[in-house]
Amino acid sequence: MTNAEANDTATAVAEQGATVAPKKAASKKAASRKKGAPQGQKRAKGAQANKPAKKAQKSARQQAPRTIGKGAKILELIGRAKGATLAEIMKAVAWQAHSVRGFISTAGKKHGIKIESAKNEAGGRFYRIAP
Repeated sequence: MTNAEANDTATAVAEQGATVAPKKAASKKAASRKKGAPQGQKRAKGAQANKPAKKAQKSARQQAPRTIGKGAKILELIGRAKGATLAEIMKAVAWQAHSVRGFISTAGKKHGIKIESAKNEAGGRFYRIAP
């Protein structure tokens, strides 16, 4: 092939269009967040603030009488003159033994009371509030 033929071939290819990748268009996206960055809360379309709903819930809670909690039940049981056994407390609040012991270990500090723990005649644990 001569130089003249090579030039003719090159111009013919150039006229047809070379198989070159097109230039990339500029990105229209904004900068994205880093992977570990916190994201904001998303709302549904047309959603409004829940302020009126919170007020309705609050008033409903104020109207309903509060039932006694499990912690209060435990304190009530160990506040008796003879106290309460671990088995009695477990049955009253439907907790496992380790949960009752954990509550009792922190209840004294939180409520400012001294709780005594001892073994009863049957070999079980009983708890009472110290006089």
